[in-house]
Amino acid sequence: MGTRVAIIGIIVENPDSTEEMNAVLHEYSQYIIGRMGIPYRRKNINIISIAVDAPSDIINAISGKIGKLEGISAKAAYSQVISDHE
Repeated sequence: MGTRVAIIGIIVENPDSTEEMNAVLHEYSQYIIGRMGIPYRRKNINIISIAVDAPSDIINAISGKIGKLEGISAKAAYSQVISDHE
């Protein structure tokens, strides 16, 4: 199965859910290329972007599991490049 590079954009409005979010990210850590987090103190939220290289079903699973957490939104944006899994 081929892999795709994608960005998962995450908005954290409920800091109480970050432990669960980090558990999901740890579960899929083998697919994560990098992570960047920006605290937006004025709005009391955190903005996180996760770069991944994974099969589409894995990307959907990560985004879906995180998006189901209370006070957290997640969306994925995919590249069009599909490569063989390394």
